[in-house]
Formats: sequence, structure tokens, C-alpha cells
Amino acid sequence: MKRNVIALFVLAAAGVLVAGPLDPPAGPVVGTYKTLNEVEPRIAINATTTPGDADSVYRIAVRGSYYLTGNVTGVAAKHGIEIVASGVTVDLCGFDVTGVAGSLHGVSVTAASVNNVAVLNGSIHSWGGSGVNTASPAATNCRLVDLRVYGCDGQGITTGPATEVSRCLVTQNTLIGITTSTGCTVTGCTAYTNGGSGIFANSGSTISDCTASDNTNNGISAAQGCTVSHCTAYSNGGDGLTGINGCIIVDCSSRSNVGDGISVGTSCLVRSNACTANGSGAGDAAGIHATGADNRIEGNACTLADRGIDVDVGGNFVTRNTCSGNTSNWELVAGNACLVVNATLSPVISGNSGGLAPGSTDPNANFSY
Repeated sequence: MKRNVIALFVLAAAGVLVAGPLDPPAGPVVGTYKTLNEVEPRIAINATTTPGDADSVYRIAVRGSYYLTGNVTGVAAKHGIEIVASGVTVDLCGFDVTGVAGSLHGVSVTAASVNNVAVLNGSIHSWGGSGVNTASPAATNCRLVDLRVYGCDGQGITTGPATEVSRCLVTQNTLIGITTSTGCTVTGCTAYTNGGSGIFANSGSTISDCTASDNTNNGISAAQGCTVSHCTAYSNGGDGLTGINGCIIVDCSSRSNVGDGISVGTSCLVRSNACTANGSGAGDAAGIHATGADNRIEGNACTLADRGIDVDVGGNFVTRNTCSGNTSNWELVAGNACLVVNATLSPVISGNSGGLAPGSTDPNANFSY
């Protein structure tokens, strides 16, 4: 009995401590609620706040941050969401923006001199034009992030200059998956089974950590002065990776494309790439193909193609590459800097030592094996 009394006393004391002081603080009582604008300061996209017009289901004409509260269904001869103001962010909030036969673009910038637009986080598909279009007229300083764009009759995504396209999945569009203007960045994107190339980046752009597979034309194409790095091109109907002039293509994988694994024009750096089984099917192609001069082709591995490394003109520097299992490992015209050594193959190696030198100690030697 004594123990029970003590326990009750302790519990009662604890209850008093939890309750806190009984006297309210001095001064008037002030409400702590938040207004609706404070809870959700963005603008919902609907017929009241963003009414459409003759060519749009919804039209955003004032700068600000907008968001969807439900799916959008297109109408023939209209854009889904039309943007005619700068400084606009559209959060799709995971909803679908779905086109119909004869519709225009899914999300589109249609006014001149618009910039600083972002479209984020949702699915855009089945439009009669492109899924997302910020290219005509060209909007600058835009971001297109975390979008799934598929089944459109035009291109999946097409952009103006100085635009970031990041973490987008672009599939089964009739034309090119992603097309950028100059000075853009495309990173972490996947382009699959599009009717043109998977990704095309215009001059001065960077493409990194992207995958392009099973597209009808080239996997990834880069115009002048672009950088392509850590990308994968697989089973495309044209070349795997292409660079026109002054491009860098490094640390990429290009396999089983109908055309060349990597094709470059002039003054490009092609380094540390793996090119395997290109020229597949009815194709006739090389692992790496240089059609111009002043390229540096270094440290690549080219296997199982019609030609390993194919250089059409003189004036290129070809160093430290390996070729194996190609119908012809090397096809270079006269006038290139290139030393090819047929590597010496070692016997069985077991334990802590063994093997033979590959046949040359020249640091610039290329090897067949």
C-alpha cells in the first residue's frame, strides 16, 4: 500500500510539471493561423486564374509560380499550357498533360523575348506537336527538369539557348527526342525509340550522363564545340555518338549501333571510349570514324565492328588505342601520326608474376590483339 501511494504521488507531480504554468502571458491573445496565400503562395492553373484562348487550354500571361491540381486534357488546334510571360515556373505536380489528335504543343512558349521559364515534375504525352517547346520563338535561360515526355507527333523536347534539360525521360516521339539550341546543358536524360535521333545538341552545349537507345537515327549528335561525356548509345539506327567540329567525346559507351560507334569531323578529342559491335545488322561501320583532320583519338577500345578505327584524311593524331576482333582493325589513309603494334600475347598467368610485354614500350603505341 505504501508503495502505491508513493507511485501515485510521483505520477501526480509529473502531471503538474507537464501542464506548465496556469497564468497566461500578458497582452492580447494573437492568432497563429496562416492565410491561404501563406500556406500555398503559388497560383493554381485553372480556367479562372489562367484562362485559355483561341489556341490554348490554359494561358499564363503574368510572371509567377504556377502549379497543377489535376490532369490536363488537350483540345484540337490548341496548346495545353501556353506561356507568354517571362519569370514563370510551372510545377506539374506529377499530373498528366495529355494531348489529342490535331492538338498543338503540350507546354509551349509562344511569345517573343520570353526568358527565365521552368517546367518541372510531370508527364506530357500524345500531343500533335512537341511535348515541350521553348524554341519558337526562342526562350532563353530556361529549366526543364524531371519530365516524362512520350508519344508526341513532333519532338519530345525542343529548347531555345542557355537551357538546362535535366533528368527527363523522352520516348516514342515521332521526331527527335531532345533538341537544344546553343549553349545548353543536357544531363541525366534518357532518349528511347524516338523517330529521329535520341538527343541533338546545338553548338557550345554539354551532354553528360545520358542514355540514347533504339532511336531511328543517331543516338546522340553534337554540333560544334560541344562536350559529350559519360553517355551510353546503344542499338540506334544511325551512329551512336557524333561530333561535328571542335567537340570532346570522352568516357562513353557506344554499342550495337547500325552506323559508326563514334563519328567526328575536325579538331575533336575522342578519348577513353568503348565502342563495340557497331555496324550491326545491315550496317557497315567503324568503332571510331574521323572524316576530317586535326583530331586526337586516344585511349579508346574498339572491338567487333567492320573497322576498328577508320580515318579518311591525314593530319590526325592516333595514340594508345586498342582494336580487336574487327573485320579490319585499322583503316587510316597516309599522313596521320599513328604507330600500330600487333600485341604479343602472354601464356597462362597464375600467381604473382608472369606475362610478356605487349610488343612496344613506345608510350604512343596503338595495339591490335
